[in-house]
Amino acid sequence: MLNGKKILITGGTGSFGQECIKTILLRYPDVKRVVIFSRDELKQFDMSEDDFFKKYDPKLRFFIGDVRDVERLKRAFEGVDYVIHAAALKQVPAAEYNPFECIKTNVLGAQNVIEAALANQVKKVVALSTDKAAAPVNLYGATKLCSDKLFVAANNMKGALRDISFSVVRYGNVLGSRGSVVPYFMKKQKEGVLPITDMEMTRFSITLEQGIEMAMYALNHAWGGEIFIPKIASYKIDVLAKAVAPHCKLQVIGIRPGEKLHEEMITSSDSLNTVDCGKYYVILPGTPAWSIPKYLEAFKAKYVEKGFQYSSDKNTEWHTCEELQSLIKQHVYSKTEV
Repeated sequence: MLNGKKILITGGTGSFGQECIKTILLRYPDVKRVVIFSRDELKQFDMSEDDFFKKYDPKLRFFIGDVRDVERLKRAFEGVDYVIHAAALKQVPAAEYNPFECIKTNVLGAQNVIEAALANQVKKVVALSTDKAAAPVNLYGATKLCSDKLFVAANNMKGALRDISFSVVRYGNVLGSRGSVVPYFMKKQKEGVLPITDMEMTRFSITLEQGIEMAMYALNHAWGGEIFIPKIASYKIDVLAKAVAPHCKLQVIGIRPGEKLHEEMITSSDSLNTVDCGKYYVILPGTPAWSIPKYLEAFKAKYVEKGFQYSSDKNTEWHTCEELQSLIKQHVYSKTEV
């Protein structure tokens, strides 16, 4: 799919971006160019000096820029075939305290990515979303819901002359990603006490590898306007804490501003447009630019039951403490110095 093509990742120096680029370089040895677009020159320098990325230096291009700057995006997108949009402000408390900064990056930045893609000959754009965009109660979730709506609607504004599709992938907390709870617990375990927001709190969990596979699937299979959602397991926050540091005591500190007790990725209202494609659920656009019957036939998809809700507390698949320990050992400890 990507051999002979040029791909750009916004937020390319982040946890997702770096692992995604590694996957692309290993899986598609004949990829023509990989553009890393981000605003942190130090992370770009560190990435360019990494032994793995050094081997692929002729294929890599590092662009300093911010998704808030549409002109810079347009320049970066010149000649690019595919775009994965991963750049975002993601910390819930920071977004609550700095709301318009979050809006400028997550909403206006999303529209800028769309404008830049339309202004060039980009063929496909896949945007990363979050479970917090479903029935949002915090500003971060609300901005990502706006972003999702913008990318879905972009398929109806591309015009007849542009061969481009926009789609979204939505998933839960990435296990061990920068700023997530596992590295935080790993750091706090030295104190002997782990702060827990609520003993009943549940979350969806996904590994970086699963998130990358989903983005690659969307790049390869999206018709335009879909929101792809993985079938993944849930965990209770106290079980995760015990998996990280079984010797530590747990201290309940209360839910932070903007946090939910449970997360959901498909609301009951979304169920009317949601289909089961086997490996993934897909929320179809309300006004697709293609035939829904043909889509259902092509992916052997069927509609979910009316009122279906996909939430972390009502999930049918749960991680045990032992499973979480195994995942943490495989996907976190192997990449993190404690």
